Amino acid sequence: RSPLFNRVGDFYRHHGTCSQTFRKYYNRYLQSGDEADLLPRRRGPKWRERREPEGIEAEIVAHRKRGMNRYEIHAVLRETRDTVPSPITIYRVLRRYRLNRRTPAMREEKRRIIKDKLGELGHVDLHQLPRDMFLAPPPVTAYIISLIDSCSRLAWAEVLTSKKALPVMFKTLKMINTLNLTYGLVFQEILSDNGAEFAARTKPDEHPFEAMLLELGIKHRYTRPYRPQTNGKVERFWRTLDDDVIDGATFDNLDHFANELFDYLVYYNNHRPHQALAGQTPKAFAATKTTAIQSANY
Repeated sequence: RSPLFNRVGDFYRHHGTCSQTFRKYYNRYLQSGDEADLLPRRRGPKWRERREPEGIEAEIVAHRKRGMNRYEIHAVLRETRDTVPSPITIYRVLRRYRLNRRTPAMREEKRRIIKDKLGELGHVDLHQLPRDMFLAPPPVTAYIISLIDSCSRLAWAEVLTSKKALPVMFKTLKMINTLNLTYGLVFQEILSDNGAEFAARTKPDEHPFEAMLLELGIKHRYTRPYRPQTNGKVERFWRTLDDDVIDGATFDNLDHFANELFDYLVYYNNHRPHQALAGQTPKAFAATKTTAIQSANY
């Protein structure tokens, strides 16, 4: 209807704008029919929208100095804050403070913090066994499930022939009881991946594994999807088990392997020196922690 502009292009070029901006306002006007929608909407400066919550950088720096990586920092912040920066943003903050590379002091601090409490965090995972390790393979796929204490590295494992939630729950309960009766471990939290045998974000009280942890009063934590490093201690245990027991060995059947696994777990916990524990065995390290707790109580 303009007497001056025959084409839309003449209009937006005359006003120093572009076709995208013209279409944005014009389509907004077509949807509402209100001429006020032809005017720019009020919006604050972008930098205000990009600002991180107050005090968040100080928390990120403090967690980093305790040896946490960006994913661990992100998970910790989610427990206390409604608005949390992404792991990429956390990494940018670390670069800004020149903390993107962990120093030996950070690694030692993280190791010290993790070792503070027995049973503070347990790592659980499922591992499939190769069929060619048996002279008489089982009729179904066989698995190992393992539970390891983050502090002392005390571990236990069980063989099972189904990865469904119910048998996984019973084997995990057996491992919790074994570590409790043998070494006095009482778990406060257990970390698992998001597999269907472990996790049910909706109706956890109806899921066997989740319901078992709820009944025992153990908090269930979940790894970041597609990032097995979050459950790194049990992943490292699998490598140790492969090197010491499975690789290059042949077993008559599943029962034969289960017996060998039992003997190895006794050796692993009671006699095998652990590099991350300064050469101590998991049992000996746990004993020093128990003695320290008793001394503090007296």
